[in-house]
Amino acid sequence: MPDDAAGGGRALRVCALYPDLMNIYADRGNLLVLERRCAWRGIGFELSSSGLGERLDGSVHDLFYIGGGQDRDQRLCAEDLLEHKRAGLHDAAARGAVVLGVCGGYQLLGHSYTLGGEEIGGVGLLDVRTVREDGRRLIGNVAIEAALDDDDAEGEDQTERRGSSEVVLAGFENHGGRTRLGAGQKPLGRVLRGHGNDGRSGLEGARSGSTIGTYLHGPLLPKNVWFADWLIARALGLARSALTPLDDRLELDTHLGARRAAGI
Repeated sequence: MPDDAAGGGRALRVCALYPDLMNIYADRGNLLVLERRCAWRGIGFELSSSGLGERLDGSVHDLFYIGGGQDRDQRLCAEDLLEHKRAGLHDAAARGAVVLGVCGGYQLLGHSYTLGGEEIGGVGLLDVRTVREDGRRLIGNVAIEAALDDDDAEGEDQTERRGSSEVVLAGFENHGGRTRLGAGQKPLGRVLRGHGNDGRSGLEGARSGSTIGTYLHGPLLPKNVWFADWLIARALGLARSALTPLDDRLELDTHLGARRAAGI
């Protein structure tokens, strides 16, 4: 259903970082949701990748995505991020492009990830630090109340939206790291069910402008298509209400199923 007004005749330009290494939580499903929801609206979609040894130009894409990986692969990507991609990601974030990190990708968007006696440096887009501690992994279904209200369309009734499917993100978490937010760092949301960043703070993820990190996967966007639309609109510089409405009955059932799995 073409709608030039929804995307201004533009294509959504997405760059997947290390798709061959950071892809253990069905991360390609997130990219597929973005592509399909653009296509159904007549918005173009251009996907490229940036792997090891490739320098990143932060001016080319609207949305940058990095998923989760094994510890060995995460170390490799952390070194490459610092050497080849840190400056580009900071340039992208400064101009308002969306940067989304999931699980291991979230950890690498922070300052550091300490594993045993080794501290792995991150790119520092989010004021968070992660430490792998002794004890159980934080595993299970999770739901959070997302803190994105400041970006909703003008005039939208926030009171009606509270408690609706469009403020809740549901997914699955599986991480040994405990992530702590800096004093001024905003979380992505408040934990309704599950562990969140550290199993104690009641907070999940982190957000700074259009840079977002979260532990929710399984994958994230098929279970929360309203959030996929938020990302698309944000990356294109639109209000989400400007996007052509879609028939999301099946997607809503999927979301509600994920919420029920988390116990809400």
